[in-house]
Amino acid sequence: MISLLNITEKDNAVIQTINHPDQDMTQRFYDLGFYPGTLVKKVLTSPKGDPIAYRVRGTTIAIRNYDAAYVEVMIQDGHDS
Repeated sequence: MISLLNITEKDNAVIQTINHPDQDMTQRFYDLGFYPGTLVKKVLTSPKGDPIAYRVRGTTIAIRNYDAAYVEVMIQDGHDS
């Protein structure tokens, strides 16, 4: 597994766990649809590299790098062309 922060725009990743030390932030991830088993894609990086926008459940959400580091994902076999 790798952190959400380390996926590329070509990767299809599936959320495995969220281990954020702030339980309120963990709940916020759940409220935004970041559940284990959910497909997530990196879609856009801001000019300064933080935050990064991810597509999850049909919605694009910008997440700070600090927070994305606590979301563990697994890369699915195959990439988008």
